[in-house]
Amino acid sequence: MDYEILYPGAFPLLKVQLRQGDFLKAESDAMVSMSTSIDVEGRMEGGFLGGIGRMLAGEKFFFQTLTARRGSGEVTLAPSIPGDIIDVDLDGSYGLVVQKDGFLAGTTGIEVSSKMQNLMQGMFSGEGFFTLKVSGKGTVFLNSYGAIHAINLEAGEERIVDNNHLVAWPDYMDYKIEKATSGWISSFTSGEMLVCRFKGPGVVLIQTRNPKGFGEWAKSLIPAK
Repeated sequence: MDYEILYPGAFPLLKVQLRQGDFLKAESDAMVSMSTSIDVEGRMEGGFLGGIGRMLAGEKFFFQTLTARRGSGEVTLAPSIPGDIIDVDLDGSYGLVVQKDGFLAGTTGIEVSSKMQNLMQGMFSGEGFFTLKVSGKGTVFLNSYGAIHAINLEAGEERIVDNNHLVAWPDYMDYKIEKATSGWISSFTSGEMLVCRFKGPGVVLIQTRNPKGFGEWAKSLIPAK
């Protein structure tokens, strides 16, 4: 299986070459085009309960599974929002926790499940009580709103990240929720309420734009009835 990320930046396209027998799992509306040798099916990863868990994590109930059954072929995929696509290779030693709408596709060997957060994280992280966990051996393709920036934390190093800018982080990293400033009034007036504090070692992937903030801005332009 070979792949290439075309037109990197705001409107990228993922092109994947599948050999006969290869398959790719992707978000249910991610396919842009495919060769006639490829079949596409809707499947629930992990069965019905797995589908429910994905819905609770803010993702679609079904995956697309694209399989090259009648010879080799080409598939192109794209996310529904403008922003980067990046590839992350997993060797099976750890998984990724992925924010909602951050998963685009995964190669053979990649498994996707839901991960339940604790009460404090679920209530205040902005991600809900469930996030996606991506594990296994293979390549996972993530997408973002805006560009993706990697924050590489050394052992013991800490970094504070706005909840709405998170894309993914290793499942072995701990994080906690806290106020952005010392007091609730300052947090409210600064526009930064709750943030996530990560502690290294590990790499935290963030997106340069805030989809929630953009939605609020766009809503402000709609004339009131």
